[in-house]
Amino acid sequence: MLDFLISPAFAQQAGATSPQGLLSAFWPLLVMIPLFYFLLIRPQSKRAKETRDMLAKIAKGDEVATSGGIAGKVVGLGETYMTVEIADNVHVKVQKSAITGVLPKGTLKSQ
Repeated sequence: MLDFLISPAFAQQAGATSPQGLLSAFWPLLVMIPLFYFLLIRPQSKRAKETRDMLAKIAKGDEVATSGGIAGKVVGLGETYMTVEIADNVHVKVQKSAITGVLPKGTLKSQ
């Protein structure tokens, strides 16, 4: 009754899929997976490892900068927190994850 709406060529082609057709359909996906790995995942994991190593090497007397822009000298270390001296007799307790970098020795005295 409604056979005139569906062309015979389209109806016959629907069931036929070849291995080449599947490969040509998935090749963009096969290219994108390694691309995402090398451009996004690998650099992020490398950066996280460097940050983890930097935080593990912090010792008393190191000069550090926090994500809030505070720079100071480490006077106490704990499991997840550290005490940073930001001025004479002014101590601030910060999370280790807030530390963005270790400054070279003498950086704070030159300011």
